[in-house]
Amino acid sequence: MSSGAGPVRILIADDQADVRSAFRMILDAQPDMTVVAEAADGAAAVAEARRLRPDVVLADIRMPKLDGLEVTRQLAGQHKVIVVTTFDLDEYVHTALRNGAAGFLLKRSGPVLLIEAVRAAMAGDALISPQITVRLLRHMALPGGEPGPGPGTASGPSGPPPAAGPVEELTAREREIAEQVADGATNAEIGAGLFISPGTVKNHLASIQRKLGARNRVGIAAWVWEQAAGTR
Repeated sequence: MSSGAGPVRILIADDQADVRSAFRMILDAQPDMTVVAEAADGAAAVAEARRLRPDVVLADIRMPKLDGLEVTRQLAGQHKVIVVTTFDLDEYVHTALRNGAAGFLLKRSGPVLLIEAVRAAMAGDALISPQITVRLLRHMALPGGEPGPGPGTASGPSGPPPAAGPVEELTAREREIAEQVADGATNAEIGAGLFISPGTVKNHLASIQRKLGARNRVGIAAWVWEQAAGTR
């Protein structure tokens, strides 16, 4: 993993060559980033990630051999995986977050958000496309959620999955911090709002992750969203 002495090393996994080329141009143009490999299918992405050990993996969802959700599940423990896709279906978002994704970005979000997502992942934060966040929050505000999964979703009940309880109960302060993480706040913003240092926030987050069994702050956010949905 990058220690800060060199550029962030990135692997791009997408079955469309033009998408990979566009992402490479955007990222290689940044002084602190370099694309070390490309993969046209999920199996190749996993193999290349294990061989090259990049800092960040950008994974499309719909790829041959292994889809991006399975790629995320296999790699998230060792790499920061950002799902970058055309499809923002709720099922995909929740599965990616549960599998340990360090971000979920729509391809139409543009180059600025792509760059910000990589930098956020390296900083221990996570970026989720604003369109997705707004939709999820609106979705949870309605009793039972909105019906109608889109094409390509698996059969099953609509709306967010049922909320799961934590392995160990959170303290009031930990719940407060978890809710701010779900709102997209950074460690610095949380610290400023609660009058505590970013280091203290980081310690609280480590405790929250342990209690929830979450891999990262995106997993914390997913838990908060599911808890909110479960109370509706």
